Amino acid sequence: MAKIDKGLYKNLQRNKKAYFNYEIVDSLEVGMSLSGTEVKSMRECRFSFTDSYVVIENGQLMLMQFTIQPYKQGSIYNHIPLYPRKLLAHKQEIKRLKRKVDEKGFSIVPLRCYLKGNLVKMEIGLGRGKALHDKKNTIKERDLKRDAKRELKNLKF
Repeated sequence: MAKIDKGLYKNLQRNKKAYFNYEIVDSLEVGMSLSGTEVKSMRECRFSFTDSYVVIENGQLMLMQFTIQPYKQGSIYNHIPLYPRKLLAHKQEIKRLKRKVDEKGFSIVPLRCYLKGNLVKMEIGLGRGKALHDKKNTIKERDLKRDAKRELKNLKF
């Protein structure tokens, strides 16, 4: 197994909406099964997390509603933008996720995409949906932190 240096991580995109709509309990790194033009588009950050989610079908993780825009220089071999994509994980990890989703009412959402060496990886999270008042508290805390930072910046010693 090849050892990959920590400096070879390149964060492509983060799903900010997932952190706002869900309370993330657990996360997992998975690989993505992609074609050549899909990888090239992802390296250019031409993809969208909008309304994407992960389901478990036939013992496999499937990424739904994840849009990868067609590659600009792609020819007739270009990929379909909105297509269910297979995520790669160990069987034990998939079983553990399935148990939690079935029993406790969790959802599996994509959190971020990044490059690890030459490989495109995705971090998925096990999340529980937030209620409206929890979202309001999140907004309030974010605003308070921003105001506190602004005050500290303006303070002169």
